[in-house]
Amino acid sequence: MHVAVLDRDKCHPKKCHHECQYYCPPVRNHVMAIDFPDPDGQPLISETLCIGCGICIRRCPFGAIKIVTLPDELNKEVLHRYGVNGFRIYSIPTISPGRVSAILGQNGLGKTTTLNILSGITVPNLGSYERPPSKEEVIEKFARTEMGAYFRGLYEQNKRAVLKNQYVDYIPKVVKGTIGEVLKKNDETGRYSDVVTQLNLENSVNKNVSECSGGELQRLAIGTVLEKDADIYLFDEMTSYLDINERLNASRIVQDLARKKTVIVVEHDLAILDWLADSVNIVYGDPGVYGIFSEPLSTNRAINAYLSGFLKEENVRIRSYPIEFEEKTSRRDKFTQDLISWTELKKTLGDFALEVSPGKIHRSEIVGILGKNALGKSTFIMMLAGVLNPDSGSISQNVRVSYKPQYISTSFDGSVSDLIRTSLGERSDDSFVKNEIFHPLSIEDIMENPVDGLSGGELQRLSIAITLARDADIYLLDEPSAHLDSSFRMVVAKVIRRVMENTKKTAMVVDHDIYLIDLISDSLIVFSGVPGSHGHSEGPMDMREGMNRFLKIVGVTFRRDQNSRRPRINKENSSLDRMQKEQNNYYYS
Repeated sequence: MHVAVLDRDKCHPKKCHHECQYYCPPVRNHVMAIDFPDPDGQPLISETLCIGCGICIRRCPFGAIKIVTLPDELNKEVLHRYGVNGFRIYSIPTISPGRVSAILGQNGLGKTTTLNILSGITVPNLGSYERPPSKEEVIEKFARTEMGAYFRGLYEQNKRAVLKNQYVDYIPKVVKGTIGEVLKKNDETGRYSDVVTQLNLENSVNKNVSECSGGELQRLAIGTVLEKDADIYLFDEMTSYLDINERLNASRIVQDLARKKTVIVVEHDLAILDWLADSVNIVYGDPGVYGIFSEPLSTNRAINAYLSGFLKEENVRIRSYPIEFEEKTSRRDKFTQDLISWTELKKTLGDFALEVSPGKIHRSEIVGILGKNALGKSTFIMMLAGVLNPDSGSISQNVRVSYKPQYISTSFDGSVSDLIRTSLGERSDDSFVKNEIFHPLSIEDIMENPVDGLSGGELQRLSIAITLARDADIYLLDEPSAHLDSSFRMVVAKVIRRVMENTKKTAMVVDHDIYLIDLISDSLIVFSGVPGSHGHSEGPMDMREGMNRFLKIVGVTFRRDQNSRRPRINKENSSLDRMQKEQNNYYYS
């Protein structure tokens, strides 16, 4: 069968000559495979009449059409479909009570939609978008399966599900007050004190939500879910903005919760997913077109299959290339020419105090910044960007700065191409920008989409692309991996590295993805202190010294998987964990 999907945000029938219909071979033979029911409206593509030639895909001036060929048997497995010529999801992940069930896959394949279905927010239409089935029909569809019992409990027995949304950036826009006030307001189980302690929010409870760091907002979102009296808990990207220590801490809490409740997580940090989950459903397909869920696999097998791009159990290639982890990060020549230097800097924001040790950055150097949340990493970046001024100390710089903030605004009224032209001017047509930045980040695919309709991952890629495309001397990127899937995180790392090498420019990158930082960095700045109270920076310093110092602070050791070479967190107090700590070798034995 042929699956035809029309991206309605990209399709502009008043700006083209209906090339999709004009060049369609069936239409030329008087078979209306592509029709315009409304002459001024968008086309209707008949999947039964389509021959899958792909001419309309290539002829559409806006790239609004996608057509793929799939086995006819999948028609019986449609879980949800977004209307005629719309995105669809095939099959459903299998969820087991008492275990941490996880979903792993590329962005745009329906993971969030599936969580909405599993939480009861959306009732799956089973492909019948014109006459959606009732809840009883959904239960009957999955009868005599684990998911049949799941939906029966959700729809009939009044089992309650709660969902932690992935977009914690929006919390300050809809929630007012301090962290403590918000948690007390949402406390249904009397667990307020326990949640504050478990999530290490003691020093943040009096902090206004509008002033919180990304990590504090994430822990606030997790905390409000933990306080709910529910039977099913769903966590959509629960580790974004969290450092390694907090990711492990949140994972322990979720594992404890799974012993008593049903828990489902979507996670892109492979090291955390490996440590956290008991089983993994891989979702694969064509982003924006369709998504298919595999049968549940053991965590190690699922991650290795995802990285290799081949799902052996179903004999299907889910990606045209493997994601490979390198043994060692390549290092460039020593740097001699100073670009920016600073004296000891101090900055106070409310009850938080930041002290930055004197330091300097060289031209063509890439500096990674690591540290626990709420220690002032973003504040330091904003001082270098000129967004904030230090209370004392000075920054010696006479350079052009391109800055990507931690939180990305979506207030622009227009398309992606409009925003790019407004932000970059003539540089938007530069061949280097198009080939080395826009193409690998797949910006061409969203050019005609409205900015305020972009997903978190699309908005992140766009923000990174615009930041790197500007003509500057130093590029400051705060949390570039947030909302990106595993494959795109590797793409972003390579793009940043390649752009800096080719242009001989400098970058500073704040992130909590250890592999991304190791892959791109020449040196490290490490932040320590008490989260929400005071922070202190050290460096820049040598990569090995910095990585060991940071991991020693959080008490975590890493090893490499013998087969895939991917990062894996050692189990606490395991023989390898103890040995590496004794050797002071916290990162990759």
